[in-house]
Amino acid sequence: MKQTTDRYSYTTEIKKSKFVAYICPYSLFIDTLATLKLEHPKARHFVYAYRYLNGIGQIVENSSDDGEPRGTSGKPSLAVLSGENIINTAVIIVRYFGGTKLGTGGLVRAYSQAVHTVIDVAELEIYKKLINKTIVTNYTELNRLKYRLKQQDIEITDIIFDDDIQINTRATAEQYEKI
Repeated sequence: MKQTTDRYSYTTEIKKSKFVAYICPYSLFIDTLATLKLEHPKARHFVYAYRYLNGIGQIVENSSDDGEPRGTSGKPSLAVLSGENIINTAVIIVRYFGGTKLGTGGLVRAYSQAVHTVIDVAELEIYKKLINKTIVTNYTELNRLKYRLKQQDIEITDIIFDDDIQINTRATAEQYEKI
């Protein structure tokens, strides 16, 4: 599975209609959609699709045609995300109508193409399920433990100094197994 950690855009023009496709992390979806509606006040449609993993590891999907004929924009956009195995990501396609009706097949192709092109320009990374763990150590072992964590690329999120030292970390299960 892949995901994006930044926002990207790409503009496609088909029969005088302009499709401005945006891809962003799902966590930025609502803010990005609100911003785009302010930035593009003359746009006709704001079609979106997203996929993300919920707390128990299930993929949640949703899409909207936003006034386009039913099933011609949101679902094809979602199908592209699903086909590319992308999660924790949203796409928003802003459409400016160019005066020529594209028909249902034309809309499906146009929105699918818009999503494919924005995926092509986006930097995607492999999704890794991160686990948070707390490691308790004493003061004499602190530097040695920090060195080993750094060797395994285990992120230290916090260190709490008390009678013992609590090191809060974040990494994949495989990284924890190596240490």
